[in-house]
Amino acid sequence: MVGTIARGGKSIYGAPLGILMLEARFPRILGDMGNGETWPFPVLFRVVRGASPSRVVEQGAAGLLDAFVEAARDLVDLGAEAITTNCGFLSLFQAEMAAAVKVPVATSSMMQVPWVQATLPPGKRVGLVTVNSASMTRQHLEGAGVPLDTPVEGTESGREFFRVLIRAEKPDLDIDLARQDILDAGARLVAKNPDLGAIVLECTNMPPYAADLAEATGLPVYDIYSMISWFHAGLRPRRW
Repeated sequence: MVGTIARGGKSIYGAPLGILMLEARFPRILGDMGNGETWPFPVLFRVVRGASPSRVVEQGAAGLLDAFVEAARDLVDLGAEAITTNCGFLSLFQAEMAAAVKVPVATSSMMQVPWVQATLPPGKRVGLVTVNSASMTRQHLEGAGVPLDTPVEGTESGREFFRVLIRAEKPDLDIDLARQDILDAGARLVAKNPDLGAIVLECTNMPPYAADLAEATGLPVYDIYSMISWFHAGLRPRRW
């Protein structure tokens, strides 16, 4: 009689999703991608040294591809079966990372835009709220499969969110002010685009404010939490 066989080959079990983190020290509140308690399933984190938010967002992640590939491979070696990242601007690396690590890779929340668009009625379209619209380029959109005419609004003119998360002007975060920055960006997006049918949040630090934005705009709001919940569901389908 042959007993049940437990298969080996990994260092860590039970955490199939690996998250590549930027190197930052701002507070990661509940709902933030970098807060382990945000996720209803175990994840593996790996900080990519030198990948500051400013370098990734404002400098196009210049010179960081190899560091992200190496960190992703480390996570796969530990036991990750899929990889995601802690910044939507890393859509720049989507094709290269997927080719390099040989497991499913989802670099950016913006990859949801085509999916969400497919759900909308004729005449409606998706809009993006990003941490910095001034740094959002054609290459970022193309890397995530986002139509180039997608309306984009950023938080860089706000009082708190951009200053703390990207510029690192102070170590603490006023959550109410950060929330207002997101709401203001969403309001501007809706005002400029009356044909808006849904919003996707580029920034992985924005999920704590998604419910407030949905309530304020009356529109569906999708973020990195909605995307990674879907991504993980394919790695561990529910057994009925």
